[in-house]
Amino acid sequence: MTPGTVLITGPTGGLGRETTLALARRPHAERPDLLLVGRPGDALSSVAAEARAEGAVVHDIGADLTRLSDVRAAAGAVGELVAAGQTRPLRGLIANAGLMSVDTHTASADGYELTFAVNYLAHAQLIGELRHQFSAPARIVLVGSNTYHQNIFRKILHVAPARWRDPIEIARPLPPDEPATMEHSGIAYSNAKLAILYYAHELQRHLPDGVTVAVFEPGFMPGTGLSRGFGGAAVQRIGRAIQAIPGVSSPARSGPLLASVAVDARWAHLKDGAFVVKNAERPVQPFAHDRVREQQLWAATAHLLPTLNWS
Repeated sequence: MTPGTVLITGPTGGLGRETTLALARRPHAERPDLLLVGRPGDALSSVAAEARAEGAVVHDIGADLTRLSDVRAAAGAVGELVAAGQTRPLRGLIANAGLMSVDTHTASADGYELTFAVNYLAHAQLIGELRHQFSAPARIVLVGSNTYHQNIFRKILHVAPARWRDPIEIARPLPPDEPATMEHSGIAYSNAKLAILYYAHELQRHLPDGVTVAVFEPGFMPGTGLSRGFGGAAVQRIGRAIQAIPGVSSPARSGPLLASVAVDARWAHLKDGAFVVKNAERPVQPFAHDRVREQQLWAATAHLLPTLNWS
């Protein structure tokens, strides 16, 4: 892809950090400018400095993705940078930021269940705000997960699959009189990842020619920041040990693969929410293609993000 600018959310740790540095380390002629959108603080400043040390042009934009007002402000900052010529044309967006809330009673600043708010709604807001900023050819890559459905391995590990329902209901925190469980947390995460698939398919229908959408699954990555609330540092240490097992993914292995999907010619054919698992395109489950659900999610998103106008 013609080098331009790539925006990445959640660049401060794990997969996001490794993807950022993989992009920064590309040969000069292939290296994009980088817009790093993440929670303001030392971690954002540090990864920006590391990427600059590799030779990349980097702008870090502080934003708390649990607040839609921050997301809108970040999109405004991107538009100003592009309009002023301080960065090259926007040719890529990697929607990487995500979390898995332990307590599904927890609401975002805007009142939405936190896992759904960050994994899905924040990125829908950001992409919607930036839709006119992309310069074709451009790619939008959403980070997804196979947790949306359950296979034997995930069943053994008690990983809850998605239980789809009205997206307005999914966006609501768990009622205070209903106890939160690990299963609630897993379902909320898997629902958000199924929403990303539905959104990717529908989003492609609303974008101009030359702007394409794909979904990237980094593989099973134990020990990443997603496990912070489930046993804390001890669980993360165990997870990092598991990463040494052949076939288990890690941010260091999957980050360069995500960077490749965002910019390399090998993946130029991807569109319509094509699903890439690590380094191979894979089919999704039949129920993950559902035009009715996709349109319902699009309408619900317009309701949940009232400041966004797609006309």
